[in-house]
Amino acid sequence: MAKSKTLRLLMPQWQGGGDNPVYPLGARLLTWLAPQDDATLVEVPVEPYTGAELKKEGGVMERTALLRQLRAARSLIDAHQPEKIITFGGDCLVSQAPFAYMNERHEGNLGVLWIDAHPDVRTPAEICNVHAMVLANLLGEGDPEFAAEVKRPLQPSRVMFVGLQTLFEQEAATIGRLGIHGASAQELADSSEPVLRWIRDNNIRHLAIHLDLDVLDPAFFRSLQSTNPEQAAEAIFRKGEMTMQQISRLINDAAEQSTMVALTIAELMPWDMVNMQNMLNRLPLS
Repeated sequence: MAKSKTLRLLMPQWQGGGDNPVYPLGARLLTWLAPQDDATLVEVPVEPYTGAELKKEGGVMERTALLRQLRAARSLIDAHQPEKIITFGGDCLVSQAPFAYMNERHEGNLGVLWIDAHPDVRTPAEICNVHAMVLANLLGEGDPEFAAEVKRPLQPSRVMFVGLQTLFEQEAATIGRLGIHGASAQELADSSEPVLRWIRDNNIRHLAIHLDLDVLDPAFFRSLQSTNPEQAAEAIFRKGEMTMQQISRLINDAAEQSTMVALTIAELMPWDMVNMQNMLNRLPLS
């Protein structure tokens, strides 16, 4: 069998998650840590973090820059016409371009497994950071301007959540209205069967997987949004409850039952590495 035409997309985007300089290093570390192969690697041009005050435009932080970067990602994808896309982010908005492309490629029948402590179905009425709206955008909701970039919205029945934590009222209402299924960390602790059953029941032949690393339990992995050493312990970020072993087993099981055509890994937050880099910058090394 011929090898699939795979594109690796490095998108060190940070503006979708707010004023946080850690995102770009996380994306580059993921790309460096991933096993190397002969897939084509392209980098989406992203405006560098400068520490300048972010601009709110129409209820969204850095709307202009994020739309430009979203369109640049889609342009790169369209130029390569890949059969499979591996995306290294960056904030969670990096999934929008590859998932929208794959849903068009598979005529609206793409299945999406959203592995995340947060559902990312919010709107500018509740939050100004677009990474919390990315799945809503893909479903044709969320922010109207970002949703308009999705030519063929996902079907809610072909989306499944994994590992969600306590939901805000609007999130729960949106998920209930759309009828999106989900499985908790506890339900998947020892078996992938709830996800495999969903794949079978919905005849999902092509699957995109979004992995926000905040679904991991910070007791076992510390490079997460919720573990910023400069934030109070009661920070608002919801903490995941899954392990790396459970996530690896789940993704491999799902990929055996359905053809995985896209995988995003996002929101690696290497606080210790950034703090070390900052310390080195202050030392007389030259």
